[in-house]
Amino acid sequence: MRFYSHHHKYYCGIDLHTSKMYVCITDAAGTVLVHRNVGANPQSLTSVIDPYREDLALAVECVFVWYWIADVCAELGVHFVLGHALYMKAIHGGKVKNDRIDSQKIAQLLRAGMLPLAYAYPKHMRSTRDLIRRRIYLARKHAELQGHIQIVRHQHNLPAFEKRIHRASNRKHIGEYFSDPIVAATVEVDSVLMEAIHHQILHINRQLTEQVKCHDPVGLQLLQTVPGIGPTLALVILYEIGDIARFPRVGNFISYARLVKCAHESAGKRITGANSKVGNAHLKWAFSEATVLFLRGNPSAQTYHEKLVSKYGKAKALSIIAQKLGRTVYSILKQRSAFDPKRFYQ
Repeated sequence: MRFYSHHHKYYCGIDLHTSKMYVCITDAAGTVLVHRNVGANPQSLTSVIDPYREDLALAVECVFVWYWIADVCAELGVHFVLGHALYMKAIHGGKVKNDRIDSQKIAQLLRAGMLPLAYAYPKHMRSTRDLIRRRIYLARKHAELQGHIQIVRHQHNLPAFEKRIHRASNRKHIGEYFSDPIVAATVEVDSVLMEAIHHQILHINRQLTEQVKCHDPVGLQLLQTVPGIGPTLALVILYEIGDIARFPRVGNFISYARLVKCAHESAGKRITGANSKVGNAHLKWAFSEATVLFLRGNPSAQTYHEKLVSKYGKAKALSIIAQKLGRTVYSILKQRSAFDPKRFYQ
């Protein structure tokens, strides 16, 4: 857990919502200078903080509406601090809770150097990362619709389709496979939605190909030297990381990617697995997928996996390989070097 420890003349805490935000501004001594509810828009924010802009740090919780405040602070030259919502909840939890109290607590945590930090993703890559996340969502929906068609087939005890139905050409006239017209209509709906989603995914892929040329095309190519990491997973990993330099050690990175379990210890008692949801869920998914693909058609990896299974069991063996892939990705992006199989299997 990292904290914001820089000193300023004024500190601003905002309890942010979609249409309203409660603003609390204090000085270095903790005296409340401003404490009121205003509209959640750039004009209201600017008018409130304008008298204190000379040396002001502004903090909000990491909720989904923080983007515009970060951009306004960048334009005004105000220090923006993004607080880790889960850690902040543990620190400033209390019996009474409302927007007024929360905004003051955020300001006081910031002033005391006790505000847990989240990563404020840079503006120039933010929209591309969000587009990648939508692509993942659409791909899952595409698979869900395909699975529903198979479920309908099993419900009516029909033989398997002659060809794989993930291809649009193999789904032509798929409704004729079912004798009941209502069932056929249900399957046709799934097929039409799959086709629409497929076209959207192709369109997103073309946009992402152009965007990555402006950000880090070398890093994307280096990640694809790892067996099992193709263009899509490389994009997810690259953009979810953002800047690898923000992780001073490899341990920080694999913890952020949820590739290690955290241990809690008190009075000699040790509990593992706590706070397993802290970190980046998209990186966790990407490395889980990469682990399975890493073993597919890779004899060296399969031999290594079998040794791990005999020693640790199947589940832990996969976790170990996922963690090693995480360490490998960290090394590739830090040293700007391609995948080295000899180093991986040491």
